[in-house]
Amino acid sequence: MKKRVPMVLSVALMAGLLSACSTGQGGQTANEGGGAAADGVTTIEFWAAPNPTQQAFWQEMADAYEAQNDSVRINVSAIKESPTSEASIQSALAAKSAPTMSENINRGFAAQLSNSQALVALDTLEGFDEIVQGRSMSQTIEPWTFADGHQYVLPIYSNPMLFGWRLDIIRDLGYSEPPQTYGEIIELTKKLKAEHGDKKYLWAKPDLADPTAWKRWFDFYMLYNAASGGNKFIEGDAFTGDEKAGVEALSFVDDLRKENGLLARQVTDPFETGTGVFTDVGPWTFTTWAEKYPDLKYNETYALTMPPVPDGMDPAQSKTFADTKGLVIYASATKEQQAAAIDFIKWVYGDAKNDAAWFEKTNLPPARDDLSTNESFQAVLDKSPQLKPYAENVPNAVPPMDNAKYNDLQTIIGTEAFNKVVKGEIAPAEGWAAMKAALEKALN
Repeated sequence: MKKRVPMVLSVALMAGLLSACSTGQGGQTANEGGGAAADGVTTIEFWAAPNPTQQAFWQEMADAYEAQNDSVRINVSAIKESPTSEASIQSALAAKSAPTMSENINRGFAAQLSNSQALVALDTLEGFDEIVQGRSMSQTIEPWTFADGHQYVLPIYSNPMLFGWRLDIIRDLGYSEPPQTYGEIIELTKKLKAEHGDKKYLWAKPDLADPTAWKRWFDFYMLYNAASGGNKFIEGDAFTGDEKAGVEALSFVDDLRKENGLLARQVTDPFETGTGVFTDVGPWTFTTWAEKYPDLKYNETYALTMPPVPDGMDPAQSKTFADTKGLVIYASATKEQQAAAIDFIKWVYGDAKNDAAWFEKTNLPPARDDLSTNESFQAVLDKSPQLKPYAENVPNAVPPMDNAKYNDLQTIIGTEAFNKVVKGEIAPAEGWAAMKAALEKALN
C-alpha cells in the first residue's frame, strides 16, 4: 500500500478540525486520571492505518492478546482520513483526545510530533530493548534513531524501494540481466535509443519533473542513498549531505537526459506498456499488475534490482529509500497505558508467525533483519518470489528524514536541483550548490 501524501497541518486548520475529530475515536477519556478502571482493567485505544487489511490484522492481534491478558482491553479503530490521517492525529492531540498508540507514522511526521513533545521516547520504556532483540530488527531500526539519540517510532514495515527493469526489452538489446552501474546504464540507453528512437526511453515517468515533495522519495533519494552508502542527507536540523554522491547522482540523471533517455511528460503506465524500461517499483504494485498486466511476470518480462551505483562502486553496497511507517505511543497516555501498550507490542512481535501473517495479508515487508532467512516467512516468499528481493534488502533501506519541515525541504530538492536537471535547466554541480544553500537557509 502506498500512502504517499503527508501534510503539515497549520494551526488554523487544526483549530477548525477540533470539533469534527474530537468525537467518534475516544482517546484517553475512559481512563483519565489513572489508566485503569475500577475493575482493574487498563484500556488502550489503538488507531490502525485506514486500510482494511491492516485494521483486520490489529483486531486479530488485540483479540488474541486479550484472551491471554484479562487486565487489558484494546479498542482498535481506523485513523480517520478527513482530510488526512496526519491531520486527524494532530486534531486529536489538540483536543486532548489522542489514542494511546497508533500506527501509520512516518519518520518526518514523527519529528513534528516529537518536537511538540507529543510522543513517548520508546527507548525509555521498559521492554523496548526486548522488542528490538526479539524481533531481530537491530540493523533495520538503527537508521530510525532521531538526531537527539532517541527512538520515537517502532517501524512496522519497511519497503526497500527497488527499480524494475523490462527484462524482455533489454534482452533484445543483448542484456541477460539488468546493468548495475551508471556507465553500464548509459551504454544501454544508447543502444535502446538506436534501436527504438523516440518509441522507448530508459526512464519514462512524469514525476521526474514534478516538484511535489513526496515524489523525491522515489527518484532522487533512491539514487542518492545508493551513491552515498545510505547517508541521511538531513539529520535533525542539520544538512549532512554527501556532495560527491549527490553530484554523481544528479550527473547520472543529466547524462540520461543528454541521451534522450528521460521522458517526463504524462504517459499512461509507461513501464507496464514498455515505453520505459526502468522505474521504481514497490511491492504494492504486484496486485495491480496481476489484474491489469498479467503478462508481466517476475524474472520473465521484468526483473528487480537495487538502485544503480556510480562507476567504481560495488553494486553490492547499494542502499535505497525505505517506504516505511511505524507505530508510536502518545505522551498523553497514562503510565499504565504506556506499560500495557509496550507489553502488547512485545507480545505481537515476540512471535515471528504474527509478522508472517502481516506479510501475507498486506504484502508489506515486516521491518526485520531476518526477513529473507527466517523460516517463518518462507511460505510467503515461495508463494510470491517477487517479494524476495524486498525481504533481502530491508536492512539496506534508509527511512525519511527526521525533520518536521520535511515537506518543504523535499520540495526544495526538486525545485532547486532534481527537476531542473531533468529539464536541462541547470548543471548538476550548480543544482547541488543551489539546493544546499536553500536547504541550509530553510533549516536555520
